[in-house]
Amino acid sequence: MTTHVIVLPGGGYHRHAPHEGEPVAAWLRTLGVEASVYEYPVLTRHPAVVDAVAAEVQRVRTQGATKVGLLGFSAGGHAAGHTALTVDGVNFAILGYPVVSMLLETHAGSRENLIGLDASPELRAATSLERLVTASSPPFFVWHTADDAAVPVEHAYLLGKALAAKGVKHALHVFQHGRHGLGLAEGTGAEAWTALCALWLNELS
Repeated sequence: MTTHVIVLPGGGYHRHAPHEGEPVAAWLRTLGVEASVYEYPVLTRHPAVVDAVAAEVQRVRTQGATKVGLLGFSAGGHAAGHTALTVDGVNFAILGYPVVSMLLETHAGSRENLIGLDASPELRAATSLERLVTASSPPFFVWHTADDAAVPVEHAYLLGKALAAKGVKHALHVFQHGRHGLGLAEGTGAEAWTALCALWLNELS
């Protein structure tokens, strides 16, 4: 069985952070997992991002992958989670300090670039991951830091609560300290996320 993980870097839906791309894919390959980086569309409105990531998932499947996972950070975590929750063909999702809810007043940059600050309550709800979880959602691994000033840890808690309520397999790890945008988090207390994630991936197989 071939597992392929598509890495979606963060960047507030206006750029792609390099340290959240190829270095992360390289780490995944050390685990014996195929991995690639996908630079999804930015500065474009919903649903362009989900449509593009869904197409990339299908492309990877046509190349022989039997299991496809999405790994995203921050806004890339939102894109990964949104696709995993609404598109068939995603077997699992790994989210680092993700933007989860468009209903919160936090992280206005991602919301502005994806749906606009004047988006209707209905559109904000439709793009909030905690509102999209169902009993058939794929497994999730989520990590965050408690003192993230850019995307508050409340986002991760909201998603964890929704996953638990629907009985979806998941792991949620919150580390005490760490700025937003850590990526692999090398040299910080949060770098343990990679070892925890490797164990989680092994349990899935």
